[in-house]
Amino acid sequence: MEWRSAIKGFQAYLKLEKSLADNSIESYSRDIEKLFQFADAQQIQLKPETITLSDLRLFIAWVNELGMIPSSQARILSGIKAFYKYLLMEDIIKTDPSELLESPRIQRKLPDTLSYQDINRLIAAIDLSKPEGVRNKAILETLYGSGLRVSELTELKLSNLYLDIEFIKVTGKGSKERLVPIGAEAIKALKIWIEQVRVHTAIKKGEEDIVFLNRRGTRLSRVYIFLLIKELAERIGLNKAISPHTFRHSFATHLVEGGADLRAVQEMLGHESITTTEIYTHLDREYLKSTISQFHPRS
Repeated sequence: MEWRSAIKGFQAYLKLEKSLADNSIESYSRDIEKLFQFADAQQIQLKPETITLSDLRLFIAWVNELGMIPSSQARILSGIKAFYKYLLMEDIIKTDPSELLESPRIQRKLPDTLSYQDINRLIAAIDLSKPEGVRNKAILETLYGSGLRVSELTELKLSNLYLDIEFIKVTGKGSKERLVPIGAEAIKALKIWIEQVRVHTAIKKGEEDIVFLNRRGTRLSRVYIFLLIKELAERIGLNKAISPHTFRHSFATHLVEGGADLRAVQEMLGHESITTTEIYTHLDREYLKSTISQFHPRS
């Protein structure tokens, strides 16, 4: 089978069978393009169905020589495994050469979080005398109150708010939908924004269902949310590099520290694997260790 034909079929599989977003499909495609480049450069040009485990190990070594960090190598490996799973399903290959391929060891970096006091200070720094201030408070309360990704926040729809039962419907990675609880403070801020301020905005066609709009009546960009949080951090003198994702990490960390079930946190965050969510138990243990170091007489 020719590489171009295999890649095209793989892209169709990701779109139609796996319902992945365009960005994810492009990312997977780039990974397979790298494998194609490697295969094409061999003395005996390799085809998708003739590649062996040894060839794939040589490919990983080649990628490593290019200077890619372990996390990038692991992402490429994930793409390769998905590609060969597709070839196996289509009966193009009889055995999967990537099955025994080991991922590079990745050192997991604990994410930065904010204390509850810092979150309150950031929200208190918003100027509520301006219409955008009312909106910005609702943004921060929603980020922290439901642990949303920034893209999920900017795409949040009015028709997906079920504030009377304290839930919102979120469209996450791979266009997967999930129901997420939302707290009382976030509900209060959202209602003030929607009922008292947003109703006076001249909304552009096609944006009628979007919750958070700018003064021109169009949805906010992810960059705007980043800049908003950076500006508020500078305003209160917070000496920490934070982003919208910091609110998501803080949401999860505070839940775990409070005794929340890890599976429930996984569902709320929209993590496909519980392993991704388990990082917050490591954060919890770090907190416990620091408490012992600070207060135990034998530490």
